[in-house]
Amino acid sequence: MIMNDIHHILIVEDEEKLAQLAADYLLNAGFSTDILSEGDAVVAWVKQQSPDLILLDLMLPGRDGLTLCRDIRSFSSVPIIMVTARVEEIDRLLGLEMGADDYMCKPYSPREMVARVKAVLRRLQPQASQTLDTDNISLDADRFRVLAAGREIELTAVEFLLLQTLHRRPGHIFSRSTLMDLMYQDQRIVSDRTIDSHIKKLRRKLHELLPNYELIHSVYGAGYRFEPLPNTPA
Repeated sequence: MIMNDIHHILIVEDEEKLAQLAADYLLNAGFSTDILSEGDAVVAWVKQQSPDLILLDLMLPGRDGLTLCRDIRSFSSVPIIMVTARVEEIDRLLGLEMGADDYMCKPYSPREMVARVKAVLRRLQPQASQTLDTDNISLDADRFRVLAAGREIELTAVEFLLLQTLHRRPGHIFSRSTLMDLMYQDQRIVSDRTIDSHIKKLRRKLHELLPNYELIHSVYGAGYRFEPLPNTPA
Protein backbone atom coordinates (compact mmCIF):
# COMPACT_ATOMS: atom_id res chain seq x y z
CA MET A 1 0.00 0.00 0.00
CA ILE A 2 1.70 3.19 -1.20
CA MET A 3 0.44 6.48 0.10
CA ASN A 4 1.30 8.28 -3.15
CA ASP A 5 -1.32 6.19 -4.94
CA ILE A 6 -4.93 7.35 -5.01
CA HIS A 7 -6.67 5.20 -2.46
CA HIS A 8 -10.22 4.14 -3.21
CA ILE A 9 -12.68 4.36 -0.32
CA LEU A 10 -16.05 2.61 -0.27
CA ILE A 11 -18.67 4.47 1.79
CA VAL A 12 -21.53 2.23 2.90
CA GLU A 13 -24.14 4.60 4.32
CA ASP A 14 -27.91 4.86 3.82
CA GLU A 15 -28.15 8.51 4.92
CA GLU A 16 -27.69 10.19 1.55
CA LYS A 17 -26.56 13.60 2.82
CA LEU A 18 -24.05 12.11 5.25
CA ALA A 19 -22.66 9.78 2.61
CA GLN A 20 -22.21 12.62 0.13
CA LEU A 21 -20.62 14.85 2.77
CA ALA A 22 -18.12 12.10 3.58
CA ALA A 23 -17.40 11.60 -0.11
CA ASP A 24 -16.85 15.32 -0.66
CA TYR A 25 -14.34 15.57 2.19
CA LEU A 26 -12.50 12.43 1.08
CA LEU A 27 -12.34 13.66 -2.51
CA ASN A 28 -10.97 16.98 -1.28
CA ALA A 29 -8.31 15.03 0.66
CA GLY A 30 -7.18 13.22 -2.49
CA PHE A 31 -9.12 9.97 -2.26
CA SER A 32 -11.51 8.45 -4.78
CA THR A 33 -14.85 7.20 -3.47
CA ASP A 34 -17.92 5.13 -4.18
CA ILE A 35 -21.16 5.05 -2.19
CA LEU A 36 -23.47 2.12 -1.50
CA SER A 37 -26.67 2.65 0.45
CA GLU A 38 -27.92 -0.93 0.90
CA GLY A 39 -26.20 -3.79 2.64
CA ASP A 40 -27.25 -6.44 0.15
CA ALA A 41 -25.00 -5.02 -2.58
CA VAL A 42 -21.81 -4.69 -0.56
CA VAL A 43 -20.15 -8.12 -0.62
CA ALA A 44 -20.39 -8.58 -4.39
CA TRP A 45 -19.13 -5.03 -4.94
CA VAL A 46 -16.11 -5.50 -2.66
CA LYS A 47 -15.20 -8.77 -4.41
CA GLN A 48 -15.28 -7.05 -7.79
CA GLN A 49 -13.74 -3.68 -6.96
CA SER A 50 -11.26 -4.38 -4.10
CA PRO A 51 -11.38 -0.98 -2.34
CA ASP A 52 -8.48 0.18 -0.17
CA LEU A 53 -10.71 0.94 2.83
CA ILE A 54 -14.39 0.69 3.74
CA LEU A 55 -16.44 3.11 5.86
CA LEU A 56 -19.21 0.77 6.99
CA ASP A 57 -22.35 1.94 8.76
CA LEU A 58 -23.78 -0.38 11.39
CA MET A 59 -27.46 0.09 10.63
CA LEU A 60 -28.29 -0.50 6.96
CA PRO A 61 -31.29 -1.66 4.94
CA GLY A 62 -30.81 -5.25 3.92
CA ARG A 63 -27.77 -6.74 5.63
CA ASP A 64 -26.44 -4.91 8.69
CA GLY A 65 -22.88 -3.69 9.11
CA LEU A 66 -21.72 -6.36 11.57
CA THR A 67 -22.91 -9.15 9.29
CA LEU A 68 -21.20 -7.49 6.34
CA CYS A 69 -17.97 -7.03 8.29
CA ARG A 70 -17.93 -10.71 9.20
CA ASP A 71 -18.68 -11.77 5.62
CA ILE A 72 -16.02 -9.49 4.13
CA ARG A 73 -13.45 -10.87 6.57
CA SER A 74 -14.08 -14.35 5.15
CA PHE A 75 -12.33 -13.33 1.92
CA SER A 76 -10.60 -9.96 2.40
CA SER A 77 -8.35 -8.13 4.88
CA VAL A 78 -9.35 -4.68 3.57
CA PRO A 79 -9.34 -2.10 6.43
CA ILE A 80 -12.85 -1.47 7.76
CA ILE A 81 -13.95 1.51 9.86
CA MET A 82 -17.32 0.89 11.48
CA VAL A 83 -19.69 3.85 11.83
CA THR A 84 -22.46 3.68 14.42
CA ALA A 85 -24.95 5.85 16.27
CA ARG A 86 -25.16 3.13 18.95
CA VAL A 87 -22.45 4.11 21.40
CA GLU A 88 -22.76 1.24 23.87
CA GLU A 89 -19.42 -0.41 24.54
CA ILE A 90 -20.77 -3.83 23.56
CA ASP A 91 -21.45 -2.62 20.03
CA ARG A 92 -17.95 -1.23 19.70
CA LEU A 93 -16.32 -4.39 20.97
CA LEU A 94 -18.57 -6.62 18.89
CA GLY A 95 -17.64 -4.63 15.81
CA LEU A 96 -13.95 -5.10 16.54
CA GLU A 97 -14.50 -8.79 17.30
CA MET A 98 -16.07 -9.18 13.88
CA GLY A 99 -12.85 -7.90 12.34
CA ALA A 100 -13.25 -4.12 12.11
CA ASP A 101 -10.07 -2.05 12.33
CA ASP A 102 -11.57 1.08 13.88
CA TYR A 103 -14.89 2.73 14.66
CA MET A 104 -16.49 6.18 14.70
CA CYS A 105 -19.61 7.28 16.53
CA LYS A 106 -22.29 9.45 14.94
CA PRO A 107 -22.48 12.35 14.78
CA TYR A 108 -18.87 12.72 13.70
CA SER A 109 -16.83 15.54 12.26
CA PRO A 110 -16.02 15.03 8.55
CA ARG A 111 -12.49 16.24 9.30
CA GLU A 112 -12.16 13.62 12.01
CA MET A 113 -13.41 11.01 9.55
CA VAL A 114 -10.72 11.96 7.03
CA ALA A 115 -8.11 11.89 9.79
CA ARG A 116 -9.23 8.40 10.85
CA VAL A 117 -9.03 7.13 7.27
CA LYS A 118 -5.53 8.55 6.88
CA ALA A 119 -4.48 7.14 10.25
CA VAL A 120 -5.59 3.61 9.39
CA LEU A 121 -3.81 3.73 6.03
CA ARG A 122 -0.74 5.33 7.60
CA ARG A 123 -0.50 2.59 10.24
CA LEU A 124 -0.05 0.14 7.38
CA GLN A 125 2.31 2.24 5.28
CA PRO A 126 5.65 1.71 7.14
CA GLN A 127 5.35 -2.03 6.63
CA ALA A 128 4.56 -1.91 2.92
CA SER A 129 6.66 -3.75 0.35
CA GLN A 130 8.58 -5.81 2.84
CA THR A 131 8.44 -9.35 4.13
CA LEU A 132 9.86 -10.16 7.55
CA ASP A 133 11.19 -13.70 7.82
CA THR A 134 12.54 -14.90 11.16
CA ASP A 135 12.05 -17.97 13.31
CA ASN A 136 10.55 -19.81 10.33
CA ILE A 137 7.60 -17.35 10.31
CA SER A 138 7.16 -14.89 7.46
CA LEU A 139 5.05 -11.74 7.81
CA ASP A 140 3.83 -10.50 4.44
CA ALA A 141 2.91 -6.85 5.04
CA ASP A 142 1.56 -6.28 1.53
CA ARG A 143 -1.24 -8.79 2.04
CA PHE A 144 -1.43 -9.04 5.85
CA ARG A 145 -0.48 -12.72 5.65
CA VAL A 146 1.51 -14.96 7.97
CA LEU A 147 3.34 -17.91 6.43
CA ALA A 148 4.81 -20.87 8.29
CA ALA A 149 5.32 -24.60 7.71
CA GLY A 150 4.14 -24.28 4.12
CA ARG A 151 0.80 -22.80 5.15
CA GLU A 152 -0.59 -19.27 5.39
CA ILE A 153 -3.33 -17.28 7.07
CA GLU A 154 -4.72 -13.80 6.46
CA LEU A 155 -5.08 -11.25 9.25
CA THR A 156 -6.94 -7.98 9.53
CA ALA A 157 -4.85 -4.81 9.44
CA VAL A 158 -5.05 -4.40 13.23
CA GLU A 159 -4.21 -8.05 13.88
CA PHE A 160 -1.21 -7.82 11.56
CA LEU A 161 0.07 -4.66 13.24
CA LEU A 162 -0.30 -6.27 16.66
CA LEU A 163 1.59 -9.38 15.59
CA GLN A 164 4.30 -7.37 13.87
CA THR A 165 4.78 -5.20 16.97
CA LEU A 166 5.13 -8.23 19.24
CA HIS A 167 7.22 -10.17 16.70
CA ARG A 168 9.84 -7.44 16.35
CA ARG A 169 10.85 -7.77 20.03
CA PRO A 170 10.58 -11.44 20.98
CA GLY A 171 10.37 -12.01 24.71
CA HIS A 172 9.60 -8.35 25.43
CA ILE A 173 6.47 -7.78 27.50
CA PHE A 174 4.14 -5.18 25.99
CA SER A 175 1.56 -3.75 28.35
CA ARG A 176 -1.99 -3.27 27.12
CA SER A 177 -1.60 0.50 27.43
CA THR A 178 1.55 0.41 25.26
CA LEU A 179 -0.21 -1.66 22.62
CA MET A 180 -3.21 0.71 22.70
CA ASP A 181 -0.91 3.71 22.22
CA LEU A 182 0.72 2.01 19.24
CA MET A 183 -2.60 0.97 17.69
CA TYR A 184 -4.54 4.18 18.34
CA GLN A 185 -2.14 7.09 18.02
CA ASP A 186 -4.94 9.65 17.97
CA GLN A 187 -5.09 9.27 21.80
CA ARG A 188 -8.72 8.16 21.86
CA ILE A 189 -9.96 6.28 24.91
CA VAL A 190 -10.34 2.55 24.34
CA SER A 191 -10.66 -0.18 26.94
CA ASP A 192 -8.20 -2.98 27.70
CA ARG A 193 -10.86 -5.37 26.44
CA THR A 194 -10.39 -4.00 22.93
CA ILE A 195 -6.77 -5.17 22.84
CA ASP A 196 -7.75 -8.46 24.50
CA SER A 197 -10.39 -9.00 21.81
CA HIS A 198 -7.84 -8.52 19.01
CA ILE A 199 -5.29 -10.76 20.75
CA LYS A 200 -7.91 -13.49 21.19
CA LYS A 201 -8.71 -13.52 17.48
CA LEU A 202 -5.03 -13.34 16.54
CA ARG A 203 -4.19 -16.30 18.76
CA ARG A 204 -7.02 -18.33 17.27
CA LYS A 205 -5.74 -17.72 13.75
CA LEU A 206 -2.13 -18.48 14.69
CA HIS A 207 -3.28 -21.72 16.31
CA GLU A 208 -4.80 -22.75 12.98
CA LEU A 209 -1.44 -22.10 11.35
CA LEU A 210 0.75 -23.71 14.04
CA PRO A 211 -1.46 -25.83 16.30
CA ASN A 212 1.49 -27.20 18.31
CA TYR A 213 2.90 -23.83 19.36
CA GLU A 214 1.73 -20.88 21.40
CA LEU A 215 3.38 -17.80 19.94
CA ILE A 216 1.68 -15.06 21.98
CA HIS A 217 1.83 -15.48 25.75
CA SER A 218 -0.15 -13.65 28.41
CA VAL A 219 1.87 -12.31 31.33
CA TYR A 220 -0.45 -12.00 34.30
CA GLY A 221 -0.89 -8.38 35.35
CA ALA A 222 1.64 -7.16 32.78
CA GLY A 223 0.56 -7.74 29.18
CA TYR A 224 1.66 -9.90 26.26
CA ARG A 225 4.90 -11.20 24.76
CA PHE A 226 5.88 -13.06 21.59
CA GLU A 227 7.92 -16.26 21.88
CA PRO A 228 9.61 -17.43 18.66
CA LEU A 229 9.56 -20.98 17.40
CA PRO A 230 12.34 -23.25 18.61
CA ASN A 231 15.36 -23.28 16.31
CA THR A 232 15.25 -26.08 13.78
CA PRO A 233 18.33 -27.93 12.53
CA ALA A 234 19.81 -26.60 9.30
